[in-house]
Amino acid sequence: MLKAVRNVGLEFRDGLIPDYVMGENSLCVLFLSVRYHLLHNSYLDERVQSVRKDDSTHYKTKLVLCFVDVDDNEVALREINRVTLLSDFTLVLAWSWLEAARYLETFKAYEHKSATLIKEKVEADFLPKANDVLTSIRSVNKTDVVTLLSTFGTIKRLMNASMEELSLCPGVGAQKVRRLLETFQEPFTKQ
Repeated sequence: MLKAVRNVGLEFRDGLIPDYVMGENSLCVLFLSVRYHLLHNSYLDERVQSVRKDDSTHYKTKLVLCFVDVDDNEVALREINRVTLLSDFTLVLAWSWLEAARYLETFKAYEHKSATLIKEKVEADFLPKANDVLTSIRSVNKTDVVTLLSTFGTIKRLMNASMEELSLCPGVGAQKVRRLLETFQEPFTKQ
């Protein structure tokens, strides 16, 4: 895999417990192939425990980069996922050596970037939020949302509208009215 790493510099050090370390001990990566796991199923657990026992470094992010190199991988991946989940590691799957190398390059490239780059962008405007909420109701489209909001002004007024008031909106037929009312009258949380 190291032959495929091209866009970042590599440095080899003795005494490292993880396979890869990036930043000032902020990210550690353990590498594992599914084939190796099938031959030595306690290997990952032992490696994870050795990283957890290493008190000299407290890694912010701990990853297991797993190369999926066998066709019948479901049971093995379930075992690997269980170990990583229980030990507070994140599992990243790669389906080729090149993909695994690209993951390492990406981790290195983003080691000093903030998490805001990958966080969901939250819309500040009302209409995109209303579109997201109302178009989640089956058969309601963006045109319907504009029509409903221009008629009622607010989501609150829309939710309090009667069947007759909703059916007066152009393009909103009986089926949409029924689905809107069913959705508005459902409990907010499941009991």
